[in-house]
Amino acid sequence: MVPGQSTVRSYAATSALSTVQVHIRRTDIEQAVHGLRKRGPDFEAVSAGLAAGDPVVEHIIRSLPANREAGDVYAESAAAFLAVHLMSGGRIPPVPGHEHAAVRKGIAIMQDRLAEPITLAEIAAEVHLSVYHFVRVFRDVTGLTPYRYLTRLRIELGQRLLSGTNLTIEQIAQRCGFAGSSALSSAFLRQVGVRPTAYRKATAG
Repeated sequence: MVPGQSTVRSYAATSALSTVQVHIRRTDIEQAVHGLRKRGPDFEAVSAGLAAGDPVVEHIIRSLPANREAGDVYAESAAAFLAVHLMSGGRIPPVPGHEHAAVRKGIAIMQDRLAEPITLAEIAAEVHLSVYHFVRVFRDVTGLTPYRYLTRLRIELGQRLLSGTNLTIEQIAQRCGFAGSSALSSAFLRQVGVRPTAYRKATAG
């Protein structure tokens, strides 16, 4: 949908229809435009490009409902990446080598604060990059968004605690930065393929 213009959509379905609407903040768009050194967002061109289909946008939007428990980090990461992707037309310039240091520092911050509900904005501020810039650089260097990398670190810690301690699932969830045992269980199943309890039984010495 183009900002400031009314849009009409019609659907025909023979069963219940579920939709996901994504609204990106104007500040995210403005930061992406500024970072890409563009004069201004061409919303008509973006809308036309999306009408032709964009597998990257489709993949991210489809992932949102499954990751609703992840909180602000996933939402901020997805919004920042989508803003840059849309404003660049999917053509993002290569990452300068000196920015790899920001990624290393960001990973160190994640590792130090695994148990805390840290946000993407906080990490980006500590490495002195804007959110959109940090997401772009991080993905180019690691192949993952900051959220997915942080989740992987938390799951890896959970695996070590499950196999090497007698802590309860709830205690492990707290130490790994998850909101509770159900959040840990859902993330663990997505990444490892089994629930934490099954993993603990399989790795019991």
